[in-house]
Amino acid sequence: MKEITPEELRKWPKDSYELIDIRDDGLVAYGIIPGVLHIPMEVIEEGPNTELENISKNKKLVFYCQIGRKSKELEESEYLEDRDIYSLEGGYIGYIRSGMLDESAREEKQHKAEESIRKKFHKQLFTPFAKACKTYQLIQEGDRIAVCISGGKDSMLMAKLFQEIQRHRQCNFELTFLVMDPGYNRENRELIESNAKALGIPITIFESDIFDAVDTIEKSPCYICARMRRGYLYSKAKALGCNKIALGHHYDDVIETILMGMLYGAQIQTMMPKLHSTNFEGMELIRPLYLIRESDICAWRDYNDLHFLQCACHFTDICTTCHEDGTTSSKRLETKKMIAELKKNNPFIESNIFKSVENVNLDTVIAYKKNGTRHNFLDEY
Repeated sequence: MKEITPEELRKWPKDSYELIDIRDDGLVAYGIIPGVLHIPMEVIEEGPNTELENISKNKKLVFYCQIGRKSKELEESEYLEDRDIYSLEGGYIGYIRSGMLDESAREEKQHKAEESIRKKFHKQLFTPFAKACKTYQLIQEGDRIAVCISGGKDSMLMAKLFQEIQRHRQCNFELTFLVMDPGYNRENRELIESNAKALGIPITIFESDIFDAVDTIEKSPCYICARMRRGYLYSKAKALGCNKIALGHHYDDVIETILMGMLYGAQIQTMMPKLHSTNFEGMELIRPLYLIRESDICAWRDYNDLHFLQCACHFTDICTTCHEDGTTSSKRLETKKMIAELKKNNPFIESNIFKSVENVNLDTVIAYKKNGTRHNFLDEY
């Protein structure tokens, strides 16, 4: 299969080719090149596809995956033999990196992103951010908060919202924008650095060997990776004089975690808005995006034409997301789709799931744990 660079592709007349995204739904949810056709790899591999058949034979077909490896395999598809097909060099990440901005364009993009938080998306983003901070008492006078940035849409937006709320000066606190490089490849690290610069986020980067450490672990590598990453973040934040770390989990993460706990963990639990660290004395974890919907984060991202990094797992480079609960991305995506399906018949399904852990009636619970001790309803029956 022929390869074409993003720079070369941009020189082609737009009506001379069709750009096709072959990544799975999980990756596409984190960002897609505007105007492309999305047909997952497994659909294409099944054989002749109606969407592809409807594309004019005069058009070149340019396929892309995440980093440019999978798309090369399409040359083995027999039913594409009579088509002029290409693989986009570097994939989605390569395309985004090739569009890195010059200084003047960066200033314009930063201004637009900040202005959209203050105006267009104020109700959807800043208001619930401020509400969560007030309701759960996440920010207090004199705090030094390490805003932990993974490079994804959630943590990047969280950094901008922290900058905005600090601008209001209702409470005196300090911010450190902390990025841990657990072993990213060069392209992914440069994408994080480029986005941070374009958005005006002064990041502090430190390195760890976490990806190498979990490379040989077969059982629950994502869970172990997530726990190790949190430990490194706590340690570095404390060394920098911070008393809190902020993570970018949002409302949808919360309700998915509640449902997954029941379906896959046989337990009722939630992702708390803040936690005391058990291993780092005096440190807390806070989640200020707790009340923000993922769809609104995506809308802000797309409105500002921003493209972010997902997990970039060391041994797959395509992991959609790593969560501390140890669930795989496929289970989370499955749960997300289940909630969306349930919402078709009940528009309140999401808020009901969220509120269910605020309205626990212990008189109707057979057993529960408190401070590690198990209690049974028979104890007081």
